[in-house]
Amino acid sequence: MRDADVVVVGAGLAGLSAARTLLDAGRSAIVLEARDRVGGRTEGDVIDGHPVELGGTWIGEGHSEMYRLVADLGLETFPTWNDAGSLLLDLSGKRSRLAPTKGATPKLNPIALADLAQGLARYGRLARSVNPRAPWTHPKAETLDGQTYETWVRRNLRTPTGRAYFRVLAEAVYAADPADLSLLHTLFYTASNGDLETLASTDRGAQKDRVAGGSVQVAEGLATGLDVRLNTPVRRIAQDADGITVTAGDGTAFTGRHVIVAVPPTLAGRLDYDPLLPAWRDQLTQRAPAGTVVKCFASYPTPFWREEDLNGQAVSDTGPVKVTFDVSPPGAEIGVLLGFVEGGDARRWQRLPDGERRRQVLDCFTGYFGPAAATPMTYLEKDWSAEEFTRGCYGAHFAPGTWTSYGPALREPIGRIHWAGAEYAVEWSGYMEGAVRSGRHTAGEILRAANR
Repeated sequence: MRDADVVVVGAGLAGLSAARTLLDAGRSAIVLEARDRVGGRTEGDVIDGHPVELGGTWIGEGHSEMYRLVADLGLETFPTWNDAGSLLLDLSGKRSRLAPTKGATPKLNPIALADLAQGLARYGRLARSVNPRAPWTHPKAETLDGQTYETWVRRNLRTPTGRAYFRVLAEAVYAADPADLSLLHTLFYTASNGDLETLASTDRGAQKDRVAGGSVQVAEGLATGLDVRLNTPVRRIAQDADGITVTAGDGTAFTGRHVIVAVPPTLAGRLDYDPLLPAWRDQLTQRAPAGTVVKCFASYPTPFWREEDLNGQAVSDTGPVKVTFDVSPPGAEIGVLLGFVEGGDARRWQRLPDGERRRQVLDCFTGYFGPAAATPMTYLEKDWSAEEFTRGCYGAHFAPGTWTSYGPALREPIGRIHWAGAEYAVEWSGYMEGAVRSGRHTAGEILRAANR
């Protein structure tokens, strides 16, 4: 007797979506979750009585499965504050305001603007030439994967402003420094998410909407009716001709025909496997680190920046907070600013004492939005790289040489062991949408194999 047809490791959106797909098809599944909650890299909290998203926040253009889930679960979305006011763009010591619409042109000097335009066009053409299902098959894959994103920026952008824009964009999207990233990986990621403009935009972009009450409710809704075992960290996965045995840290064993490992690659690589994983799969997980990001929230009696015709969004090449958003609740009962500390800035900033970290964040908020930002009602931080069962966000990024050397190993099952998660998604990689699609796809593969 087996405990279930499939054992799922991880109760994030991917794992829960996989288990739900299996259950709907008449198969049994047990979901093992190390934390005391479901949601994975989505997590909710409350600031001054109002919900905020400590983890995954936005649903955007093309995220059809997430919108469908929200509707099916009886939840609602509301737009990220973007309808009025301007975005602050602060690059190379020059500050300008940008209209909050997709495709808006920043007010830069003609030389910088032309440089930025040609860089975006050139990068866009490259991204469109990459197949997100198999980036390693690109005719110039070795060349693209043999250089960093930073190398490409230096070679293709001529002005400090143009280079600064591309560097800040990389930090905001990958929570990593441009020199950490394979150029081919950034091209894959861009192609997977439509285009660079969609990744960067709020209006008709990836940051378009939020879930009223917090995105973690989607995971909680998916978990309803599933056999989810919380506080059950997995330590070992064994497989043989008859099935799999998944062993938790306390020695409890769960058996099934298949296992879906729905945790980030870096965590999947830390599990014990019997027999050992093939070398190329293990080597892949060693080359797919998670990004470094801290989300910093500050609440105020009102969203005062709106009175100054600002929408709470800022993009700057001076840190530690280089990107901000207005994440106030609907109706603006209070004002809440969200600031991201990412990549190398985060790696340095997170080692500082509590008071110094807070001071630096509020100094950035004040620099963007004025002295009223210096004295919030509440200040809150979430450091995802410090989370035991995450160890970084938003997702994994590939170093140079990884896609061309190990790319085919990313999604390929190892016997009865299957993989799911936002990193494994072909479409909308890295987003909640990608996690849901990946979980369903992996469950579908198991179902199709069983029906052969």
